[in-house]
Amino acid sequence: MSNKIAGFFSFLMKDKIIAKSGFNRWLVPPASIAIHLCIGSVYAWSIFNPALIKELGVVTSSSGDWSLSNVVWIFSVAIVFLGLSAAVAGKWLEEVGPRCVGVAAAFLWGGGFIIGSIGISTHQLWLVYLGYGALGGCGLGLGYVSPVSTLLRWFPDKRGMATGMAIMGFGGGAMIGAPLIASLLKFHAVAPTYLGTEGAVTLITEAVSYF
Repeated sequence: MSNKIAGFFSFLMKDKIIAKSGFNRWLVPPASIAIHLCIGSVYAWSIFNPALIKELGVVTSSSGDWSLSNVVWIFSVAIVFLGLSAAVAGKWLEEVGPRCVGVAAAFLWGGGFIIGSIGISTHQLWLVYLGYGALGGCGLGLGYVSPVSTLLRWFPDKRGMATGMAIMGFGGGAMIGAPLIASLLKFHAVAPTYLGTEGAVTLITEAVSYF
């Protein structure tokens, strides 16, 4: 069974991605920059903070909402795992090639968002840390090293330019990600229905919350 699985994913290995003679190396930078633009959106994390601390309260924070100190460290966890995974991925990248590492990065980065969203919908903060912070951070690290390594191999005569193009994409991710995230949050935000003044509705107390 394991041999069949390995055979199915063999097209990701580096011996299957040898470019044909005459391949235009300038087709590589746009793909590498696009990857870094995607993962560079991590630097727009602060856009999520106001929404996360008003998840239940919607208009303003409620007693059951997370505090800013609870959610602000998620970004730090993601960056820590970025560094750790990038350090480990170097040797693995040499063994399997950039395509395999890039696909793993996509699954980790995208899967981290999905798990984090489940944590938000169920109000389980640890799932947000696990998804976006740990798994997403590993996706960041793998997604970072794969394009850089590839560009350096395709441009051995322009190594500084190759590295600069990749870093440009990573840094520019927040520039594109911040307004995109803000617009999506605004589009999907649902304001609570106005029920009337305090005297017009029945209020009850459950635990420490007032409904």
